[in-house]
Amino acid sequence: MRKTLQYVIGKTEINRDLILLLVIGGLYSLGIYLSNTFVNIYLWKQADGNYYTIAIYNLAVFVFQPITFIFAGKIAKKVDRVIVLRLGVIFLSLFFLTVLLIGENAATYNFILGSLLGIGYGFYWLAFNVLTFEITEPDTRDFFNGFLGVLQSFGGMIGPFSAGFIISKLPENIGYSTIFTVSFILFICAVGSSFFLKRRPAEGVYYFKRVVQERKNNKNWNRILNAHIFQGLREGIFLFVITIWVYIVTKSELSLGTFNLYFSGFSFVFYFLATRLIKPSKRKKAILIGSLMLYLSLFIILSHASYTTLIIYGIIIGMAYPIINVPYISMTYDVIGRAWKAGELRIEYIVVREVYLNIGRVTSIIVFIMGITYFNPDQIIPVLLVIFGAMHLFIYFFVRNIFLTTSNKKEVMVKDQVTDENNR
Repeated sequence: MRKTLQYVIGKTEINRDLILLLVIGGLYSLGIYLSNTFVNIYLWKQADGNYYTIAIYNLAVFVFQPITFIFAGKIAKKVDRVIVLRLGVIFLSLFFLTVLLIGENAATYNFILGSLLGIGYGFYWLAFNVLTFEITEPDTRDFFNGFLGVLQSFGGMIGPFSAGFIISKLPENIGYSTIFTVSFILFICAVGSSFFLKRRPAEGVYYFKRVVQERKNNKNWNRILNAHIFQGLREGIFLFVITIWVYIVTKSELSLGTFNLYFSGFSFVFYFLATRLIKPSKRKKAILIGSLMLYLSLFIILSHASYTTLIIYGIIIGMAYPIINVPYISMTYDVIGRAWKAGELRIEYIVVREVYLNIGRVTSIIVFIMGITYFNPDQIIPVLLVIFGAMHLFIYFFVRNIFLTTSNKKEVMVKDQVTDENNR
């Protein structure tokens, strides 16, 4: 596998831990994509089409995720990031095991299920992001993010489509139980893979509040955090509303799986292209282009929601996300890498970033719940999609003023400021 990766990236050295992290990320992606898309539909059908049940489930996910991030960061600072990663995968396994055990009563326990998933996400992504920061270097970071995107897209292609096919061919409850069981097994495999990662103990005091306050001293850090709030504002409701819309239009899990096949198939190709073609100097322009594609494609389904228009929408966003995410994620890690005491406080920086991202997600879901409470859901949801769909454009608004080199005066000013912070 190492030779294959080096063929893609070139002569850059790739270490074993980088490969293992990609394997774990791939197993995670396949497990999540196989089942998580259909958990929303599973709850939706049990709740007789009640948006409120789905919204509360997703709200619990995004409330418990940042809380767990803060707690997990403290553990990672005192114990080991690999152990935190293992805890995340274990909680995700427990989530699917719980869904299997409660079966047809899942909608009744929507908040508990969302809480379990949020805790799993919090532990997993804290550890995964910190390990990504530690294992990758500036010259392998774009490659890692791009190749991980390829694995995620591959999981997104075969996971939902396979799950939709299984559910459509088996009696409903047996089909859902089958895919949840397979996901459970994949997460157990991910836990096993984590034992081969090199232990990475940490030491030092946990400076969470201090890193939040660093926004006042480091303009780049403040801008990237603001960008993550707006990223979260879009993601909060789009992560489940589009899934529900596809199912409402088609009434078929297989059609939902096919939608994800198109979406992830194009993501698969464009993550590979983005990894090879988007150079650091083109990152901001790529983020703008991808954000415009993401927003304008929304009006295709708002003007006429049919299965054909939904597929076209899926194809366009499948192209847009890699164009945004490869440069955006790399830029985020580069900002952190140049921040005050980045090596010592890298865990805190990752935690604070995720907290701000989930502030945006929670805010949009709360607005969504208020909207469907006081207005007709069929009338207010398109309005909310238009408003929150534009939030990715604000990512470009903030990152366009981030400078990480010394090619002009503005960049020197920012760099000198960060250097002063490092000398405190």
